[in-house]
Amino acid sequence: MYRNEFEKELQKGLPRCVLLYGENEFFFDYYSALYKEKLNAQEEHLAHFFDEYSFEQAKAYLSQGSLFGGVNLYILRTDKKLPKKELEFLIDSVKKNPSNYFLYIYEGGSSNARSLQTPFSPKNGALWVRFFEPNLKEASEYANRRAREIGLNITPYAVNHLVNLLNFNMALIDKELEKLSILDEAIETKQIDALVYSTAPLAVEKMIISLFKKEDITQTLKKIIELGEDEFSILRAIQRFLQQLFLFHAYIKLHGAPNSKEILGYQLPKFIEQERASLAIRIKSSTLLKIYQELLEIELKIKTSSPMNKESLLFGALGKIRQML
Repeated sequence: MYRNEFEKELQKGLPRCVLLYGENEFFFDYYSALYKEKLNAQEEHLAHFFDEYSFEQAKAYLSQGSLFGGVNLYILRTDKKLPKKELEFLIDSVKKNPSNYFLYIYEGGSSNARSLQTPFSPKNGALWVRFFEPNLKEASEYANRRAREIGLNITPYAVNHLVNLLNFNMALIDKELEKLSILDEAIETKQIDALVYSTAPLAVEKMIISLFKKEDITQTLKKIIELGEDEFSILRAIQRFLQQLFLFHAYIKLHGAPNSKEILGYQLPKFIEQERASLAIRIKSSTLLKIYQELLEIELKIKTSSPMNKESLLFGALGKIRQML
């Protein structure tokens, strides 16, 4: 099912066994917090993140009764699929004990999650929910609801302006609404323009990753330019990303596995590190060099062209890079 259907289920009560997956991490956090709040399990719950998963711990936790007569909430957030027998056991443990709850947040990609839908079927007392990147309607609806919850007086036009400025980033929208509520006054676009910073840099990184995955970036690139990013800042961001891929490529060839702490000097979140490594290994070093040369050439062309041609030159160059990958 999708989020709107899940919301209807939540109005009836909390489903006890749920698979969450898709392209919207904000709602992973949102529904995890909702379950902990509704079940009064902020402290008394078991959570495993990525490589922390232990079947023996999860099994023991869901096999015992709650120590204080409450509930057992188990939250697993990982990019790996559980072995079939282990997953079936955990689901069955929830089905047998009405005080058990299980949230399985799968971050291994939507196409890989389809096989997980079967065990999370109604016949097993479970359900699955797929999330998508929010569109304007969904993000605005959430922002309006959140504004009402915190008592923020904000016009619908200002909400749309905020959502567009933050590129539909739900986590940032949530934080900025709370920040604006401190003003204790009606919020219009002038307050947003004065106090809220654009998320164009975040959108640029997302666009670059899509580019290197050979996905269509036309609409995203148009959006970034609308947010105020110029052609040179976009090119520099791609160059920095390309340098990272070079470093990952070389390190993995030498050591066999990525280590962002040693490669970059700081630790990336595990899923980002794995994404960088996957791209670096998939693309040949000779291709990375050709892309870098193309970036240098297009930068020179844009510098010497008229303002009217800069945008079209950028679109053409990124289309050429996509073909190289």
